[in-house]
Amino acid sequence: MAAAHGTAAGSRGAPTGPWNVPTEPAGRSVGTSGPWSGHTGPPPSPSGDGRRRGSVIAVVAATAVVPAAGITGFLVLGDDGKPDAGPTGADVVPPSASPGEPRGGAGDGTAPLVPGRKTVINPKRGIAFDVPVDWAVKSSGWVTYVAENGDPDETPLVGFAAPAILEEKWCRSDDDGNGTQEDTPLASVGSRAEPDARDTTEAARENARLWVYGSYAQPAKEKVTTGAATPFTTKSGLTGKVATATSTGVDGTGRCAHDGKATAFAFENPAGETLSWTFVGVRGVDDEVPEPTVRKILGTVRLVDSTP
Repeated sequence: MAAAHGTAAGSRGAPTGPWNVPTEPAGRSVGTSGPWSGHTGPPPSPSGDGRRRGSVIAVVAATAVVPAAGITGFLVLGDDGKPDAGPTGADVVPPSASPGEPRGGAGDGTAPLVPGRKTVINPKRGIAFDVPVDWAVKSSGWVTYVAENGDPDETPLVGFAAPAILEEKWCRSDDDGNGTQEDTPLASVGSRAEPDARDTTEAARENARLWVYGSYAQPAKEKVTTGAATPFTTKSGLTGKVATATSTGVDGTGRCAHDGKATAFAFENPAGETLSWTFVGVRGVDDEVPEPTVRKILGTVRLVDSTP
């Protein structure tokens, strides 16, 4: 499975990972490990340590206190996968608010649309959606991404910010034998901006494809199948294009090597900017997140006031 970036305590890549460090890169991570960054253990040095599918890098808000072995200070990155000049209001979780908790009242779109669920907010992009209560909602300064295996610079293939992760330590292994256990999450979901996408169709298909490739299938691009982008409208009336991708026949030797799947929804905000929401998770296992659950989360994606 790919490595993930963006976990405070370390993550592998892909689901939380494959996934975590920069937000909104053109590549991968899973500030989680693997398709989403779900690796556990201390984060590697900024140059990367060659671990499969990415390394774990702590991407946290400037006010968060998270020890990062081998790294001096804290790494604060933008949700486009590039370092920010410094923390902004959108990257910092107010001391009075717990990570992932709504910052506003019921009238501003931050209250759950589905009773009993939790609202996830990306304040920088003005995106909100609801997840089941057993998902862990990360702070708005958290980023997850995936990168090519062996890339010493850990250049993100794709990533997203302010994620929610399901079973962050779903699978743990030390497949490369370096003595560090890496965690693979069962699933992750997050959002980002798409400044380089030509349109919502391209943004949806590329997000889905890159997450599955980076988190589960690499280096075998031929094992990833990406569907056509089709029109979709959420409960709030937000319209855009949705696309799915899956991997088949992943034959990695690691105990956490599995096929994966991703669903990406791309849309425009009132300013004409293309944004996206993406779900990525393990496929073909007993506790795989069922498609109706993915679609129920997708159906709650909505626009809220953004933080400059």
